[in-house]
Amino acid sequence: MSLAADVHDAEQRIRPHVRETPLDHTPHISRLGRSTVLLKLENLQHTGSFKLRGAMHKLLTLAPEQRARGIVTASSGNHGAAVAYALARLGLTGLIFVPTTAAPAKVQLIERYGGNIRVYGSDSVQSEVYARAYAEQHGMIYVSPYNDWQVICGQGTIAVELLRQVPELDVVFAAVGGGGLIAGLAGYLKAHLPQITVIGGLPQHSPVMAASVNAGRILELPILPTLSDGTAGGLEAGAITFELCRTLVDQYVLVSEAEIAAAMRLIIETQHLLIEGAAGVAVAAYLKTCASFQGRRVAIMLCGANIGLDTLKQILCS
Repeated sequence: MSLAADVHDAEQRIRPHVRETPLDHTPHISRLGRSTVLLKLENLQHTGSFKLRGAMHKLLTLAPEQRARGIVTASSGNHGAAVAYALARLGLTGLIFVPTTAAPAKVQLIERYGGNIRVYGSDSVQSEVYARAYAEQHGMIYVSPYNDWQVICGQGTIAVELLRQVPELDVVFAAVGGGGLIAGLAGYLKAHLPQITVIGGLPQHSPVMAASVNAGRILELPILPTLSDGTAGGLEAGAITFELCRTLVDQYVLVSEAEIAAAMRLIIETQHLLIEGAAGVAVAAYLKTCASFQGRRVAIMLCGANIGLDTLKQILCS
């Protein structure tokens, strides 16, 4: 399998269904880091998150008889909303399992797109394991948030757009949860720009991928509450993203909750863009390491905008 070639095919497949999101120069952050910083605005994607790319691509690659069996997924929010949107657009049916810890704003988002929600488990891994077993027991198709080749290829289509918009890049920052986004990005970018540096940002309260890569195996770690709910949680056993992230991602940067909040405020104030915690992680990771990238051309993935009003108020008033 060639990840880059499959990402290219995925981009053509999903093109009628997703937005080509803008790439926005940020003068203020560029001055702070003494580099050229560009923001990839996936916060403006349908459903408010990059997750639509992977969900839509997975459903489009299913055979008609598979689609007819019904779809099952598990999600802390954004993937669930993406699947709900894609199901409605393609005229399919399915179930979306969410953990009890899912952000209320994201559960409401799934409902607004017509998602059929079931609640199971206290974290994303428990929901994923249960949803996969449910799909097998009922003869349905399970769509993983990240542990699926077609989902990863769908997320990687951001990189195809990115290189159309700016052919030369030195560094890319993206938030890391299950690793689908950064694996897809890195696989395509490194095939076309071998010298590019790919950096993953993670909240200190949920550092599972970074810690697992460092240990050489998937770890089970305690997860603390984080503003980056979209990246919170563990990794499914045997996740294919683990090896992809181990080989394709050059560096991992852990950021504090204060750093995430400050990055979110900075984007809201200087770019007048609404972002969620996971996007703040990527910005915070750049700000924490920007001294190493002076004079470089940097792209930061603003992966989503789905933040509840109470959380937004907390960030703005802190």
